[in-house]
Amino acid sequence: MRLLYDQASVRVPATSANLGPGFDAFGLAHRIHDVVHVRATTGATAVEVTGEGAGEVPDGETHLVVRALRAGLEYAGAPQAGLHLRCVNAIPHGRGMGSSAGAVVAGLVAARALIGDPDALADGAVLELATEFEGHPDNAAPALLGGATIAWMGPEARAARIEVHPEIAATVLIPTERLATHRARAALPRTVAHADAAFNAGRAGLLTLALTSRPDLIMAATEDRLHQDHRADAMMASVALVHRLRERGLPAVISGAGPSVLVLADVGPELEAELAGRWRVLHPRIDRDGAQILAR
Repeated sequence: MRLLYDQASVRVPATSANLGPGFDAFGLAHRIHDVVHVRATTGATAVEVTGEGAGEVPDGETHLVVRALRAGLEYAGAPQAGLHLRCVNAIPHGRGMGSSAGAVVAGLVAARALIGDPDALADGAVLELATEFEGHPDNAAPALLGGATIAWMGPEARAARIEVHPEIAATVLIPTERLATHRARAALPRTVAHADAAFNAGRAGLLTLALTSRPDLIMAATEDRLHQDHRADAMMASVALVHRLRERGLPAVISGAGPSVLVLADVGPELEAELAGRWRVLHPRIDRDGAQILAR
């Protein structure tokens, strides 16, 4: 295996995991993108970052996109090289929008682009490698495949894409503060009540129906008893906002590990004005394409 191309550009979407009851399984891709331009060189690896993460993330071999790209090349049996990366980032960091999964998927798809043989690094391999980095595939799946996805773990990571009903919209409310994923996970109990597990199993099944063909069921389908309230101490304002929005009839959930809030509806200008200053309000369309190779 060799590198057929010495440069490539790839794009990867932001994502929201869980969607309420679908903990570590459901995900949704947004039209908020990181774009990575990569060039193979004979020199040392260098990374330039503009936008989100600029001045905060590593600029060499330890950068997450570089690490994922090298893992992809190694998996395919392709040679390593020096790398020059230019990352133009729009996915918020530390806000539950899948920035780390996006970086990993971007690196793996960039490796696919440089190799030039999609069979050498197919979607199944990319998802499995991304899950090794992330620990679970709920964000990596929609980042790779686009739309809404359901992911699960067996002997290997798997995911299936579901087509989202055109009436389903997405509004993302992003606070100024960040929250590390490991802190959000540490807030979860080691065991849950059988009744709560049964409740979420039913709501997750209903969520599939609501997303695809019955958007009128989306309020009931986004109810959760497993994780959101348990994380309230780590993101009090976000959980309080979710409850407040749901009392107004809006299907609000914590986006991934938070602290961003995802509303699977348009919130309207009155509420947007009410939230201004404390929350950045985005109205991304659902990204139905997933990770893309833009150029070689």
